[in-house]
Amino acid sequence: MVEVRDESETARTIALEVPEWPGHLAGQHVDVRLTAEDGYSAQRSYSIASRPANQHLELTVQRLADGEVSPYLTQVLMASDQLELRGPIGGWFVWRPVDQTPTMLVGGGSGVVPLMAMVRQRIAEGLSTPMRMVYSTRSPETVLYGEELRAAANLDPQLRIDLTYTREAPPGWRGRVGRLDSAQLAELTWPASAAPNTFVCGPTGFVEAVADMLVDQGHDARRIKTERFGPSG
Repeated sequence: MVEVRDESETARTIALEVPEWPGHLAGQHVDVRLTAEDGYSAQRSYSIASRPANQHLELTVQRLADGEVSPYLTQVLMASDQLELRGPIGGWFVWRPVDQTPTMLVGGGSGVVPLMAMVRQRIAEGLSTPMRMVYSTRSPETVLYGEELRAAANLDPQLRIDLTYTREAPPGWRGRVGRLDSAQLAELTWPASAAPNTFVCGPTGFVEAVADMLVDQGHDARRIKTERFGPSG
């Protein structure tokens, strides 16, 4: 491992130096395995936050109060420690820059992590692919990559990034506060007539709700790719 840095009070980015790393696609993930001295092991999947061809592999981990792996990764792990990884994994939920189709990214909570890899790749390669991100988070304190996202959007008119807040908004906020609904989603994304490719990632309930809203708005379900975590409902 190379570096750890806090993204919020409950999330941390881990930068890894992985010998013989084969490379990855934006949107893929890895499995992280921890093994205790008594032989007990636990494994969890984490999305890759860094762009392909980045010097280091980066994972952003959100701490779960009842988690087995995330508390260690976000509170105990040190830069000198080593991790056991398997990956990269996944071939469906990936963004390939050769496709210049307008791209919509919709993330809930830490579901923004693989979407960030897509944004970073687009920027690093100097692409002009129209891209919009809708990022739903609880409050200003839970935003991941806030400064980086704002800076990126300010420099590129073809990249639009909108944050929505479900519980608490920053001072001066004029938008609504609450769960992302169909009207808000339609306002912040392209219409179905634009035929965008869409990537939706987040908790299961969030992903299912967003995908259903997009289909109800006329978007082609075949163009909607989803990645989810956690129980349904």
